Amino acid sequence: MAIDGPAGAGKSTLARRIAEKLGYLYIDTGAMYRAVALWALRAGVALSDMHRLEQLANAARIEFVPGDSKVFLNDEDVSQAIRSPEVGSAASQVSLVPAVRRALVTKQRAMGERASVVMEGRDIGSVVFPNATVKIFLDAQPEVRAQRRSIETALPEAEVAGQIEERDRRDRTRPHSPLVQAPDAVYVDTTGLSIAEAEEALLKIIRDRTSNGKERTE
Repeated sequence: MAIDGPAGAGKSTLARRIAEKLGYLYIDTGAMYRAVALWALRAGVALSDMHRLEQLANAARIEFVPGDSKVFLNDEDVSQAIRSPEVGSAASQVSLVPAVRRALVTKQRAMGERASVVMEGRDIGSVVFPNATVKIFLDAQPEVRAQRRSIETALPEAEVAGQIEERDRRDRTRPHSPLVQAPDAVYVDTTGLSIAEAEEALLKIIRDRTSNGKERTE
């Protein structure tokens, strides 16, 4: 199952809840870029050094645990370390490197081949899993997304709004794997929905395309 959308649309929260309900593995692709960025910062690798960033992305052992929100990098739990503003900013730059994206897409596809997954990001339905049975594009009004992210990060809403606007611009205009809604993805606006209401909306879409969490064969 592929869930795409901009920052603050509710991807992580809903993907995690859906995965838990279906018994699938939840994969936060944004965390993968953050893990590579964290490694680069720790190793003193310049974010402009595309060759070294590619090497790190290829060498990184990134793992997710079923039924848990932990993220492991080279056997270390980096769940908290990757959430710092510094790492988030670095990850935004790292994600622009085509070779890094190729390396992590390869890892994401391998994860999808080993287990049933709910994967969220910005190019899952369009690039990583273009043949996914269920594709959803989550969105919300910019001011709502900023408010949500402000609550998560405890940063001023005006500051977060500026960050989101810039992130949206980079995501939608980058030449490789830009943020777009896949033609066959179902658009869901979460602006006026509670988490429970949004979750039910997604489960209804899944039920329309699957049977008891399994792909229909008829």
